[in-house]
Amino acid sequence: MQSRLNPYLNFPGTAREALEFYHRVFGGELTMNTFGEFGNPDPDLSDQIMHGQLETPSGFTLMASDLAPGMQHVPGTNITISLSGDNHDELAGYWEQLSASGSVTIPLEKQMWGAEFGQCVDAYGIAWLVNIAQPEG
Repeated sequence: MQSRLNPYLNFPGTAREALEFYHRVFGGELTMNTFGEFGNPDPDLSDQIMHGQLETPSGFTLMASDLAPGMQHVPGTNITISLSGDNHDELAGYWEQLSASGSVTIPLEKQMWGAEFGQCVDAYGIAWLVNIAQPEG
């Protein structure tokens, strides 16, 4: 298997909801396993996500889990996810869905480097950068 880089997100009990949201946004195959499925007998954790993974048709991979008790969650301060390319319709569609229930920090608009660029924070506290380059040719 070729090496790859992908984000791994942690949530305070909302990993299932967040992964299902990202699945609706990006499509693809979503797998989720709970702490209970891996043998954790704690009833507070049994239905929480120990590991979830979304593989999208565009080749994106998102992994996520709920935090175990005692672990600190600080939303959005340690990760930003960048989406880039030149497929305007695809990337603008992602932008619309991600920003709709969150907050826009930089509107998606043409920038001095020639691309459309925007930055938002989704409803789950995750920061997203979207850069839509002009198609070559």
